[in-house]
Amino acid sequence: MAVKDPTAVERANLLNMAKLSIKGLIESALSFGRTLDSDYPPLQQFFVVMEHCLKHGLKVRKSFLSYNKTIWGPLELVEKLYPEAEEIAASVRDLPGLKTPLGRARAWLRLALMQKKMADYLRCLIIQRDLLSEFYEYHALMMEEEGAVIVGLLVGLNVIDANLCVKGEDLDSQVGVIDFSVYLKSDDDIGGKERNVQIAAILDQKNYVEELNRQLNSTVSSLHARVDSLEKSNTKLIEELAIAKNNIIKLQEENHQLRSENTLILMKTQHHLEAAKVDVEAELQTYKHSRQGLDEMYMEARRQLREEAQLRQDMENELVVQVSMKHEIELAMKLLEKDIHEKQDTLIGLRQQLDEVKAINVEMYQKLQVSEDAMKEKNEIISRLEDKTNQINATMKQLEQSDKDLLTQTRTIAMSFVKCANNEAQHQYKLVKDISF
Repeated sequence: MAVKDPTAVERANLLNMAKLSIKGLIESALSFGRTLDSDYPPLQQFFVVMEHCLKHGLKVRKSFLSYNKTIWGPLELVEKLYPEAEEIAASVRDLPGLKTPLGRARAWLRLALMQKKMADYLRCLIIQRDLLSEFYEYHALMMEEEGAVIVGLLVGLNVIDANLCVKGEDLDSQVGVIDFSVYLKSDDDIGGKERNVQIAAILDQKNYVEELNRQLNSTVSSLHARVDSLEKSNTKLIEELAIAKNNIIKLQEENHQLRSENTLILMKTQHHLEAAKVDVEAELQTYKHSRQGLDEMYMEARRQLREEAQLRQDMENELVVQVSMKHEIELAMKLLEKDIHEKQDTLIGLRQQLDEVKAINVEMYQKLQVSEDAMKEKNEIISRLEDKTNQINATMKQLEQSDKDLLTQTRTIAMSFVKCANNEAQHQYKLVKDISF
């Protein structure tokens, strides 16, 4: 079996208790005479049930001495949301015998019931759930749909007339305990269905009459406001009409004056018109005489205009030619600049090549100097070798006389040595010659 939410069960139980309390209060009030006082037991049980409903899910607030739960906080908030509740809140604060917030809340509930505005006040309160969240938990009865249902049930209490004495009653120390024995069914209640139907019909008629009366009161108030606005607008229109009549009289006087002035102006205008006709006839004769000269001047001016137009056309053609020549010159200048830039790039490249050739020539000149020095050294070696050869020849001639075999061997060695020296000298000479080239 699914486990039920304990808070939902509490809300359902409180809703059922509120239904039984309100229903029993209305039925007993209709049978009792509708005017109730503070000692009436069903009425006391109703306040106890409402107190429990308002306390459900109330947040614990930390005070200076201890923790407490009070319903005066959300009820005090009603005067900010419903302007008509300011009077009842001020009356509760001014009561001398109340010392605790709970006592003020109980007094507020009693005064709201006497005003028949409890349903309106609480409906205005449950609409503002963002403000109620400061006082109640999210699962509280006033934050859920059960609160709206209880507010709807409270509308039926408007058929009850309550005459409660709040000033001398000790509301701070009362113990709010629900007496369930009041709501237990008996055989008399089961057999009184017809009476309940009659009571329900009477309540419906009472609610209809009160609602109709409320609508009529609102309609009458709106009609009074409309009559006041119409009276104000009528007074304003009367004043504007008087001002308009005065303006019409002034305008009629000005119109009469303007008509007389218009007659004088008309007479003067006719006199001036006759004189102007004589002047126009004289000017017409003068114009006819001067018309011929003007025609000649017009022909001359027309001829000059044609010449000026032709001259202007020639100037425009020349300007077009000049413009085309200017465009060609600009194009030639651009091409010339491009050619100059290319030649400058070529010149820079040639200069770089010339510098490279100069560096190569300097290097070759240095190598040539080195080759000439080496050639001089080789020539000295050759001269020394020739001297040695001559010495060897002389030695060979001396040795021929002593020994022929030794001379032959010596000659052979000397000739081979000379060939080697000559070959080496020729090789060095060719090398130097190649380097110089």
